[in-house]
Amino acid sequence: MSIIKVIFENNDFIACDKPAGVLSVPDRHKSDRPCLGLELQKQKNIQIFPVHRLDLEVSGLILFAKNSRGHKASQDWFSKKLLQKKYKALTLNQDFSHWPANVPAAKDRLDLNAGSEFNWKMKILRGKRRSFESPHGDPSETKAIYQGKQGEFNEWDMYPITGRAHQLRLELSRHGFPIVGDQLYGSKVTLKPSQWPFGPLALRAVEITFNEQICKDFDFPYVLSATYL
Repeated sequence: MSIIKVIFENNDFIACDKPAGVLSVPDRHKSDRPCLGLELQKQKNIQIFPVHRLDLEVSGLILFAKNSRGHKASQDWFSKKLLQKKYKALTLNQDFSHWPANVPAAKDRLDLNAGSEFNWKMKILRGKRRSFESPHGDPSETKAIYQGKQGEFNEWDMYPITGRAHQLRLELSRHGFPIVGDQLYGSKVTLKPSQWPFGPLALRAVEITFNEQICKDFDFPYVLSATYL
């Protein structure tokens, strides 16, 4: 079964729906895990350039450039906030039992109502396996919108304003909402496929919104979307 599911393609870019458990680009350990970027190169017989990446465990919308023109132009799209990524996440109710007592966390109790919006900032330092909050880290900013209940879970729309490693996973965890299935950041729940058909971690990249100039320059639709529940 092919790991390539194309959402959109033009002369300069290709957007795919990456499955969970598949690398975006080759890892530094040269593991034998399937890699979407390499598979695209083989299929297209051209060099493929990642515009951004998704964690191994995360599924959803990912964008690659098909040539140096697209790659060069896209290098500062995120830093200049010329596009916006949207993720869907599921969590349980707020609980800090997973968080070490000696590690600071944002332990304010949040009053959740559908449409409640939060803007979270911290500094993130990347470790070998996970990220941490640290005064020596890089500034991070996330917009989180609570959407209400999805069965037994809380549903969130997550918008990374910056692009730090594990940013969304750490931010939800430190506020008492580890993403369902994310054992690295404190989840004690194992997902069933009937609850979440996109893999063991309930975080999925579902949308990329482009600004008007990018749409004109590279013939993009205003919004690219991947399927959700």
